[in-house]
Amino acid sequence: MTRTPWHITRTERTLTLSRQLPARFDVAAETTLPLARAGRVAHQVRQDLWRALQRVRGFSPVVEVCKTPSGLHVRAGGRLMGPVAPGLKEQIAAVLEDPEKRARWLRHARVQAKRQECLNSGQNDALLHKCAAKFDNGSESAA
Repeated sequence: MTRTPWHITRTERTLTLSRQLPARFDVAAETTLPLARAGRVAHQVRQDLWRALQRVRGFSPVVEVCKTPSGLHVRAGGRLMGPVAPGLKEQIAAVLEDPEKRARWLRHARVQAKRQECLNSGQNDALLHKCAAKFDNGSESAA
């Protein structure tokens, strides 16, 4: 049995993870997180959202992660085949604001300290690899 792949749509600052295209938010909640890897955060949020709402008939999760100067702006929700159930937005917000889940998302998607230095120094994403390699090279020993 083949599974439908998840669609990842990227722009310069935004990553959107959805099952169907175009991604559609019939219901959504938002939060902010510290800087982390957007793709990993999106997948973690999607998994927890699905676990919390898998009994909602016709629900298909969608997660949008936008990089901002202060971190990540996360919009999570999804597409519904029917009307929006009462309290659904509050359930999504509860998933996004759960401190244990947020800590796990950030542990899984953390940016290493050396990469963080590159980000803070104003390097763009295209130069990150080069910058990280420069730091790694300096910490290697000939032992």
